[in-house]
Amino acid sequence: MKLSKFKYKLPENQIALHPADNRDESRMMVLHRESREIEHKLFKDITDYFDDKDVMVFNDTKVFPARLYGNKEKTGAEIEVFLLRELNREQRLWDVLVDPARKIRIGNKLYFGEDDMLVAEVIDNTTSRGRTLRFLFDGPYDEFKKTLYGLGETPLPKFIQRPVQPEDKDRYQTIFAKHEGAVAAPTAGLHFSRELLKRLEIIGVDFSYVTLHVGLGNFRSVDVEDLTKHKMDSEQIWIKEDACNVVNDAKTNKKNVCAVGTTVMRTLESSVSTQGHLKPFEGWTNKFIFPPYEFSVANSMVTNFHLPMSTLLMMVAAFGGYDFVMEAYQEAIKEGYRFGTYGDAMLIL
Repeated sequence: MKLSKFKYKLPENQIALHPADNRDESRMMVLHRESREIEHKLFKDITDYFDDKDVMVFNDTKVFPARLYGNKEKTGAEIEVFLLRELNREQRLWDVLVDPARKIRIGNKLYFGEDDMLVAEVIDNTTSRGRTLRFLFDGPYDEFKKTLYGLGETPLPKFIQRPVQPEDKDRYQTIFAKHEGAVAAPTAGLHFSRELLKRLEIIGVDFSYVTLHVGLGNFRSVDVEDLTKHKMDSEQIWIKEDACNVVNDAKTNKKNVCAVGTTVMRTLESSVSTQGHLKPFEGWTNKFIFPPYEFSVANSMVTNFHLPMSTLLMMVAAFGGYDFVMEAYQEAIKEGYRFGTYGDAMLIL
């Protein structure tokens, strides 16, 4: 499969800049793989497609305020620092991306906040834009974390071209977010409201939770035409035994298993037995799914409308069928669906 097969023309004005007024009232395109029928619904209509003992699997990762703005010592130049992950709690070491990177060298100090309340020293280069920072902070860890996160802002993806607003703190987070560590939201989960979860529960749908800390690799562009040569960034995942039991019981009883989002699908496919059962796992995954691919666990999925040539679109095409998904995307453009993180949803059955 070639990269160029995932090129399509997306009008700029169809990239959603804001979420729908209510989480569960975005639009939802429903794709039936067998009949190749397409339906146009609202997201809250998802209850029509699931029954007692079907399972929905969610990613309960929690986004932290990962984008900071600081100044470089001496020159005072503004530097954007994007926190990726904590490397060492005691030493306050963090893996970050810096922009503009060419100005940031080992030994430089960066200052953050009013009165330079937080200082960091660059101690290593990791990639062209990557650096290791040591934050210089006297005081207990909790105080350091509070200061750091107080200075950070919600890390909206760059294609949402507007300043971060107060509503983003809440809306760029799923209502079931629990385990902190993501720098991007698992976007399919953003469509679920408390009321909708309650209605699904009343129908008898079971919920299972896995964790994948979404990294920036989701937005990294693919720069090789031959997809077998593309390397995904590794992301940390946890699949607990109770989550496996819920999913495996549903599979044994021939019930539906719905992966809510590409991050869930990638997590499920990273730890499967030869019988297609989910196995407990804690570690890292760099699984890259593109057509053709045989899925083992879920038989339906919820996802958003993804940008051209993204790895997310490739996975959806692998699940829904390349021709059918690309045809659905053309219909979505024609029908004015909203694309991207804050956009509308797709349910593939």
